[in-house]
This record gives sequence, C-alpha cells and structure tokens, in this order.
Amino acid sequence: MLGTLHAWQAVERGHDVVQLEREPEARGASVRNFGLVWVGGRAPGVELRTALRARRLWERIGERVPALGFRANGSLTVARTEAELAVAAEAAEAAEAGTERGYRLLDAAETKKLNPALQGDFRGALWCERDAAVEPRTAQPALREELAKTGRYAWRPGREVCHLTGTGVVDDRGERHDGDLVLFCTGAWTGGLVRELAGEPPVRKVRLQMAQTEPLAEKLTTSVADGDSFRYYPAYRGEALDALEKSQPQTETARAHRMQLLLVQRLDGSLTIGDTHEYDEPFAFDVTEDPYDHLESVAGALLGHPLPRIRRRWAGVYAQTTDPGRIVHRARVAGNAWLVTGPGGRGMTCAPAIAEDTAEELDL
Repeated sequence: MLGTLHAWQAVERGHDVVQLEREPEARGASVRNFGLVWVGGRAPGVELRTALRARRLWERIGERVPALGFRANGSLTVARTEAELAVAAEAAEAAEAGTERGYRLLDAAETKKLNPALQGDFRGALWCERDAAVEPRTAQPALREELAKTGRYAWRPGREVCHLTGTGVVDDRGERHDGDLVLFCTGAWTGGLVRELAGEPPVRKVRLQMAQTEPLAEKLTTSVADGDSFRYYPAYRGEALDALEKSQPQTETARAHRMQLLLVQRLDGSLTIGDTHEYDEPFAFDVTEDPYDHLESVAGALLGHPLPRIRRRWAGVYAQTTDPGRIVHRARVAGNAWLVTGPGGRGMTCAPAIAEDTAEELDL
C-alpha cells in the first residue's frame, strides 16, 4: 500500500511511474490487516496530525475510487469494567478529544443505539467519529486500475529489483527500468539489495495473527475495539490507564501474546478480527490457537452471542521504525534512490500522508 500510494502521489503530480512488485500480487502486511484508518489511538502531536491528514486524503481518494470501499464508519472502544470506562472518560476529556479526534463518551444504552449489533454486557464505550475503513484485499487493485486510466502508470508484478543504476534499476529478468527517481517501499523485506544499499535500517519486525469469519447476520455499523486497546495505543496514556494496569491485569493469553481485540466488518458481511504482537525473531512459521480462542471469547461477549465461524486464519509481518519520534523511516540510499519503510501498525492509516510527505520532501 505504501508503494502504491507513492505511485498515486507521483502520477497526481504529473510524473510517469513504473511500479515493480516482487510477488505476482501484494501478499504482505498491506493485505493482511484490518483496513482501518485509525485516528483515535494515535499519539498527540505529529502522529495524530499525520493520521488526520491521511484520513482526509483517504476520503478524497475514495470519492474517485469507489472500489476502495472507503467508509467513514467511526469506531467504538468498548469498556466492560469501570476501570476501562475511566480510561475512556479521561481520553474523552483531553484537550484535542472533541475537536481533532471526534471523541465522545457513551454509556451502554447509547453504545447499543449507535451500534445495535453490540448486545453484550458492558459499561459504555469511547466513540471516535474520525475513524474509517477501507477494504485491504481489494484496495490496491482498485487504485492501480484508476492509475492506469492516466496512461502514465505501468504495473510490473513478479519482478525483484537486483541492481540500482545511475538511471534506474534492473530486475531479476534482466530488464532495465529507467527513471529519475527510485523509491524502495519494501515493507518488512530489508534483505538483498536493501541491505546492500542501506545496511541495517533502524526498523524492527512485528508479527501478528488475525482471522476472518463467515458473514455476521447483523450490520456492524462501526469498527469495534475492546478495553485492551487502551493498553496498546499511545493516545490513552495517563493516570486512568496506570490505574487500569494495576487493578486489572490482562488475561494470561492476552498478556503473553500482547493482544487487543479489533473487529471490522467487511463489505461482504464477514468480520476481520485480531490481533497479537510478537517482536522477538525468529518468528514461528505456524499460528497458535490460544489467541483465537481469546478473540472469539471477547468478541462474543461484546456481541452478546458467539462469533460466526472463522473461515480464514493468517499471520503477517510488518516493519516498524525504532525511532519513536518518526512516523516512518525515510532515507536516501543512493544519489537517485530512497528507502521508505517502517510505518508499523500505522501503515494502512497513514500511507497517503507518508507518500505526500515523501513527494514534498523530494520536491516531486
């Protein structure tokens, strides 16, 4: 997605673009995610400003590309205990809560009115009006189809770049692709030519587990998160979260797998659920069942009935910059080439704004 939106920015600014993809179709974190445009949990400052700008860009792109599946559905982070509700209340009272994030604290009745599919036992929820969603499995083909209409965009899948030249690149078929500028948006892949050019970039890899269910009979009118999301996202740090950590430890499974529940309904009615976070390599090649049992239990408690049957399970790996002051790692690796990677879990949310920043920095 990061590479595709860089192509979008360049074409929008009048350039011709050739996009090379190592796989026949994107198969990394760009399709193995929730499709969330997630503003609510972002850290105050540059991260929040970037997410808000990306949210506006997503909406604008979605108007041109309906197949992107953009929808301004907002999100509910549901609190099942008084300690979780206290975190939601503190967040709703923060300086930028209403004007920038669109936060509002809801009681249980208001939550169920806003999202009638939630019929479980809970205290209330934090509503974030700014959050949105797109369809991760179809977003890139939809964007590429729109780009192709310009006559200035070429898609070249199944090609790995092997050499960087002064005028472009050479792929593993021996074909040259010339251009004034080369952007490496390689996601979690930092070996091969990337290592040769950039050494060990300051990013770490994160592995997650997710799943997709059969269609839910009801419409989930918002994206949904559970109270463990307060522990994961930086926007919720404060005294109430400290109190939650002390008084309400996570379950053993949730703690061991660094879990939160995120729940997004796809356009076909199915639910994308997750996720876990693993930071220590080498990562396992298989998936573990305990986290899925936990996700099904928590999601079922919020819905008030069991989840539909899980029909797909997967793991994914993304790259995350290790510099807490940056949204992404962006660095020149040669006179005519830059590496852009490591947005972490912000990739789907912030990709349009990251691409815009690259275009501005490189004066495209």
